[in-house]
Amino acid sequence: MTASVRGQLGIAALITVAGTAGAVETLPPLRVDPGLMGAGTPVAKQTPPTLESPAVAAVPAPTPVATTATPEPAPTPRPAKQAAKAGRKPEVADSAPVASNEAKSAAAPAAVTANLKERPVEAPVVQAASPAQVQAYKPPQVTEQPRVPPLYSAYERAGMLPEPGKYTDPKAAPIYIVADSIDGRTEQELVAQGNVELRKRDAVLNADHLTYWQLDDEAEAVGNVKLTRDDDVMRGTKMRLRLDESQGYLDQADYSIRREIKRKPPQNATALTQLPDMLPEASYKPQITTGVGKAEKVDFEGEGQYRLTNATYSTCPAGENQDWYAEVGGLKLDYDREVGTGDDVKLVFKDTPILYSPWLSFSLNNQRKSGLLPATVGANTRTGFQYTQPLYWNIAPNMDATLTSKAMTKRGVQMIGDVRYIDFNYSGSSRFEYLPNDNVTKTNRYAYAIVHNQNFGAGLTGNVNLNGVSDSNYFTDLSTRITQVSQGTLVRQGSLTYNAGWWSANLLAQSYQTLQDPLAPIVPPYSRLPQLSVAALRPDLPYGVNFGLNAEYVKFSHPTNVVGTRMVLYPQLSLPLQTSAFFITPKIGVHSTSYSLERQAAGVPNQITRNVPIASVDTGVTYEREANMLGKSLTQTLEPRLYYVYIPNRDQSNIPVFDSALADFNFAQIFAENRYGGSDRIGDANQLTAAVTSRLIDPNTGVELVRAMLGQRYYFTGQNVTLNTSTNPTAETARTSRSADLLASLSGLIMPKTYVDTGWQYNPRDGRTERLNLTTRYQPEIGKVLNAGYRYTRDLLGQIDISAQWPLRGGWSGVGRYNYSTKEKRLVEGVAGFEYSAGCWAVRGVLQQLATTAQTKTTSFFIQLELTGFSNIGSNPNEILKRNIPGYGRASQSGSDPIFGSDY
Repeated sequence: MTASVRGQLGIAALITVAGTAGAVETLPPLRVDPGLMGAGTPVAKQTPPTLESPAVAAVPAPTPVATTATPEPAPTPRPAKQAAKAGRKPEVADSAPVASNEAKSAAAPAAVTANLKERPVEAPVVQAASPAQVQAYKPPQVTEQPRVPPLYSAYERAGMLPEPGKYTDPKAAPIYIVADSIDGRTEQELVAQGNVELRKRDAVLNADHLTYWQLDDEAEAVGNVKLTRDDDVMRGTKMRLRLDESQGYLDQADYSIRREIKRKPPQNATALTQLPDMLPEASYKPQITTGVGKAEKVDFEGEGQYRLTNATYSTCPAGENQDWYAEVGGLKLDYDREVGTGDDVKLVFKDTPILYSPWLSFSLNNQRKSGLLPATVGANTRTGFQYTQPLYWNIAPNMDATLTSKAMTKRGVQMIGDVRYIDFNYSGSSRFEYLPNDNVTKTNRYAYAIVHNQNFGAGLTGNVNLNGVSDSNYFTDLSTRITQVSQGTLVRQGSLTYNAGWWSANLLAQSYQTLQDPLAPIVPPYSRLPQLSVAALRPDLPYGVNFGLNAEYVKFSHPTNVVGTRMVLYPQLSLPLQTSAFFITPKIGVHSTSYSLERQAAGVPNQITRNVPIASVDTGVTYEREANMLGKSLTQTLEPRLYYVYIPNRDQSNIPVFDSALADFNFAQIFAENRYGGSDRIGDANQLTAAVTSRLIDPNTGVELVRAMLGQRYYFTGQNVTLNTSTNPTAETARTSRSADLLASLSGLIMPKTYVDTGWQYNPRDGRTERLNLTTRYQPEIGKVLNAGYRYTRDLLGQIDISAQWPLRGGWSGVGRYNYSTKEKRLVEGVAGFEYSAGCWAVRGVLQQLATTAQTKTTSFFIQLELTGFSNIGSNPNEILKRNIPGYGRASQSGSDPIFGSDY
């Protein structure tokens, strides 16, 4: 039997779809209420009453079992699925006929109670009436009731809808429909017209007219169609959709598809997050990317699968000016693989076509993917105008490769290849560059860098690090990185390490390529072919004694200098004694070294043995108190420390200097035994180091906010051992004073958003500063940073370093760095540029000047247009800005750049 419910202001229908037979009891069909017709008075035809409040109708779910027969025979409708197979849509049946052809049942307002399992009550058969009776009858008056808005939440509170998440089976979820009028056949078809709203789980469908076939779970919507699912919104003129399978189509569509992007913290976030309020956590939380546009037709091909015809695509927010968009003949959006592909693509920026491609593939989440990356252009005084075309290959989730061709007007065409890979037991990268027949030098030029790390298991690991270039001027001619143009040596080494817990062994083969600047030549370092070293530590000996051992065998090679082998054996015993506030550690050891040498000067022995005893005592104490500073309750510490070392003098002037040099004088070194790095010199010592440290610590997190240190070393005897040798008697001047320079440092968050790091070495004997490093940073948020620094070393170095990134106005930001050498009176590196961010796109331009050698410099210009979430066009200045501006954050933070080696 059919059920028809009509209302002039609003009618709501709740369709409960059962997952299995009998899962939800079939509700009785709606009947005519005799009480509205008078006491048993038959009526032939009646006008439905006007309702001021919406009625709610419950329509049964489809079940495979037979339904209860009704007194009135009804025509058997053709099942919806059979109709679909027959190639036509299911038909909407009229109301079932009653005994008289003139009389029909009228649907009165029915209230659905919470007890949905109440058994049906059969209504009496309505008999035909005479014309006189029809004229005498007066419809009953229906009392006007207050209007209740048909809100989803209202019905949910009434207990008519399940709680969210109750239906684990999507096909068992209910469908909720509101419309001005609803017609249909029970368990077959429902037709809703006027302000239609359909809800099912997280989907809402609005339209002027909607037909829903219950057995197929399929809906057809016509007129002002709007589909909302989570944050996705689609509008059109006509839609046909299988709700649970997400299959169908939408004509004349406007769409907005939102997805979340997982972002990694910026490179400088690891250090800055240790300082409260230094780096806002929200700056690297997941962000949302939105794809918006229009399409002649959208085909739904499953959850997260869309195919668009004659479409546009942009990441600019919907409803705003589309500053850029891609016109695509055919567009496939695959949110499972997070890849978009398009045919016949035209890129339009500010209403101007700037790029055309017959085929284009791009990432929907800013992650790396295979394809031809956008070409970049740039200019350089040493290479000329350059055009770069990279091709990216996303081989696997843990492996990728980039092949790049760079055409330079002054040099020729250079080929660059990069490969990266990572796994549980290995990782590495390789980079190869080749420039055939350089137009300037008329030679073939190349460079390579290979790094591989391997874990063989059972404590055995390996490493390979190989670097090389065709000539000493390769980086100065072809690179824009100061870290490369300032390199003097390129390492080539391989190693194997075995870790057995309390002891370990390392086998190393190491050599170098030396890059010479004719105006500042350097001496090539020694090669180690090979070096075997062993280290051991046993802290579990009786009475708390610790045993340590450092041993080494190494063969040094050099083209011109003295060569030979060196064996070192350094056993040590220590006794750490410690409480919660105090510690003292006495230690003794013997440093034994033997040499077998070649090419020694006449009269100098080839076999040399040196045995040096070493004794030390390290002690300190920690005091704490509560303090209120920087507007917070903090813990302040005071930590005095004393360190005494005794090493007797041994004549070492006949020993060559293979790998020893005077160690940098700092707080780490003044608490070290030997003032030299390496094993060729063991400095004589009878000295005491005194230092005090004070820290401010957040008691809630344990984060150290500020640290201040002051220390000095005192000598009880003069210096005898130096770096001087029989062939180089003036390498070092022996110290004569009884005290070393005074060291002071202050680092940490001295004010909100302001970080400082400073170190000072002061010579009290001559009343002068030997060295000063001062760095300060103010960073209230990502995209706003000011850095200022000064580095000074007497007679060697003096540099002023200022850098900044700061918003100006209307989305514009300025970026720059000024690194000036006061000693050489010239610019070491300068960067000036701008950035503009419009939300869905950004543009940045950078001018760089770099001192490549003592007499030469290079000027480069970079400009880039970034279409957020889609592509980058132009030369990439981001790596230059990151290197030159500590704390730099991109105006438009998109995902990872698929090109790594990004001086392209």
